[in-house]
Amino acid sequence: MHRPAPKDDINEDDLKVGEPKHSAAGLKAVMVSMERGFSEAGPSRTLRSMLRINQRGGFDCPGCAWPESITGARKPAEFCENGAKAVAEEASARTVTPQWWEQHPISVLRDKTEYWLGSQGRITAPMIIRPGDTHYKPISWAEAFATIGEHVNASTPDKCVFYTSGRTANETAFMYQLLARSLGTNNLPDCSNMCHESSGSALNPTIGIGKGTVSLEDFDHAELIFVVGQNPGTNHPRMLSALADARKRGAKIVAVNPLPEAGFFGFKDPQTVGGMLGKSSEISSHFLQIKVGGDLALFQAFGHLLLAEEEKNPGTVVDQAFINEVTDGFAAYKSARAEIDWDATEEATGLTRTQITEVARLLIESKASIFCWALGLTQQPHSVPTLKEIINLLLLQGNFGKPGAGACPVRGHSNVQGDRTMGIWEKPTEQLLEALDAEFGIDSPRAHGYDSTEALDAFENNDVDVFVSMGGNFALANSETELLEAGMQRAKLTVHISTKPNRSHVVHGQTSLILPTLGRTDKDDKHPKGAQFLSVEDSMSVIHSTQGRLTPVSEHLLAEPVIVARMAQAILGDDHVIDWRAMADDYDVVRDHIARVLPGFEDFNRRVRERNGFVLPNAPRDSRSFATDIGKGRFTVSPFEALKPPAGHLILQTMRSHDQYNTTFYGLDDRYRGIKDGRRVILIHPDDLQEMGFADRDLVDVISTFGGTERRANRFRLVSYPTAKGCAAAYFPEANALVHRGLVARESNTPGFKAMSVRFVPHTQQPGATLDS
Repeated sequence: MHRPAPKDDINEDDLKVGEPKHSAAGLKAVMVSMERGFSEAGPSRTLRSMLRINQRGGFDCPGCAWPESITGARKPAEFCENGAKAVAEEASARTVTPQWWEQHPISVLRDKTEYWLGSQGRITAPMIIRPGDTHYKPISWAEAFATIGEHVNASTPDKCVFYTSGRTANETAFMYQLLARSLGTNNLPDCSNMCHESSGSALNPTIGIGKGTVSLEDFDHAELIFVVGQNPGTNHPRMLSALADARKRGAKIVAVNPLPEAGFFGFKDPQTVGGMLGKSSEISSHFLQIKVGGDLALFQAFGHLLLAEEEKNPGTVVDQAFINEVTDGFAAYKSARAEIDWDATEEATGLTRTQITEVARLLIESKASIFCWALGLTQQPHSVPTLKEIINLLLLQGNFGKPGAGACPVRGHSNVQGDRTMGIWEKPTEQLLEALDAEFGIDSPRAHGYDSTEALDAFENNDVDVFVSMGGNFALANSETELLEAGMQRAKLTVHISTKPNRSHVVHGQTSLILPTLGRTDKDDKHPKGAQFLSVEDSMSVIHSTQGRLTPVSEHLLAEPVIVARMAQAILGDDHVIDWRAMADDYDVVRDHIARVLPGFEDFNRRVRERNGFVLPNAPRDSRSFATDIGKGRFTVSPFEALKPPAGHLILQTMRSHDQYNTTFYGLDDRYRGIKDGRRVILIHPDDLQEMGFADRDLVDVISTFGGTERRANRFRLVSYPTAKGCAAAYFPEANALVHRGLVARESNTPGFKAMSVRFVPHTQQPGATLDS
């Protein structure tokens, strides 16, 4: 039997701090996976789900986007601890009924944490709250869609915003962007804007594609693998299997990160007897504990050292034939990297010249290198130049289009990459818009829409009448939490297509709808042609099907494509040129449209039914060619840059706990870091703690400084921790209120979650100082 939802909320006074771990996974991970599943969903639903996670013919894990093998056999348990938690969260037998909403007024729910809200269970019926109401109340689906139609048609397209979470499947995403463009807006902010937008902004102009260029099989051939600005042990643990296998084969693995995460050092593979008994496989051969924001300086130093070695031993390091044939800008890059200021480099990175030179030697000797990265590189003001420096290093040695080599941005959410492929983007290409117009007979808008940061500005300026959220939790995911929540409450209508309660539901618009939808694990069989399936794209451009088999917790849930279609009918009318009902009735119709609109999806319906799905074209990987505006790979030159906080400040980065996925909290145990039963913590180097005049476990208020303005978040506990000196770390989204909306990555406009200059003051119960301020 599953356990009921918790009645008590987080009590930060219960915080427990232990020693950080030095290896990830193992028997403990298996035990936690089963316990979470049984407590949320019960044994039957848990076991039936786990047997189908990431299996051929099963459903795609709603957690991370790490791929499965398309050539070899799948493991019986093709999931990790956090994947099991994600499935338990979705397959939960706990329910949030209309009676639950009747018992919980908004005034009470607004004081609850995201952990408590998300733990209550699956929403069972559509709900509405109107101006003056104190509670959400049930509403029929027909009336809900009519309400959406009335509000949208009373507004203008430029005041309607359609937000998308990364878990949205391909077919849903395609229909969703089609709805927005049929209405006349490109206001399509999505979670990519807040995570890997910097990756696309760096990759598209340099290699002609905004995605990674490696396959999972490349990890079997790499001689050197960099893991930069990411925590695979928590955020994508199945990556550890690929890294452990590569290390056993003799590959060198370099971890670059401000925090010494457990997964960098050891992996107890729960798929093996040895791992279950506690035997740990080594992961990293080298660990560079870099300062937050020091990666640009590090990669520029690598470029300098590689070119210096080539000068001494011509033809041993640089792939000159590759450079001459398919790249541009090498001469300028070579000139820029001819000299280096080692004092500035050591200050920016926190590393010694000896450490940097030692790892550069690995690059010099490697004939096949992969660079992997995640949000540690994408959420700083100079993120795009930093990522372009990675591309410079890969171009320099010809590490594209050969086994074991390439760029590997590790996407954090199950289909965030697929959503962008499907057209979820506020800056669509003319090619996409022309194809949509030709296929559907519409006139797509050409003006760019809002990204997530611009949507925040629009809310503050009262330029949003209608906000529709396809999954996700926009209020907590973005920066400037307080201003965003206030702006959302001024909107005339907010619509949340959701599975569970979250913060965005309780900082709602004047009128607000919650539309409960099926999840990945649920059967979707209420269609004229029977059960339907959807598709997703993993982090390495593989398209494959996903189909749930669990009985939904309520008969009142609708599938996401059906919700989009019925919204479109309510907004655009039944006589609209697009046959929305046909797509909702049969997802093959959606896929036929996609096949005619998007390159690489030809014969979509047949290919997605193949055993392993299919791989999208990728010119750098497939043919060592680059579809940039100049038809070549582009070397770039960026100035030296690093984060330098004002005196008395540290650089603060946000991070996830081990019991968390984005804004979803599965529990309160950050096991590998030794933190339990609390989330409002600041991890800080013991020397910085002493120099700033504080002691371990002191209670402080945190003040961030940017552009002459300050933001404040109250009542955090300082925890002495071996992070890089001069840096600190706090959990996302509790620290989001500290991120000024002007603190963004240039070019990508991604919030600077890894770049806050902060100081601390003793916590005081001053007027207006609340836990969430």
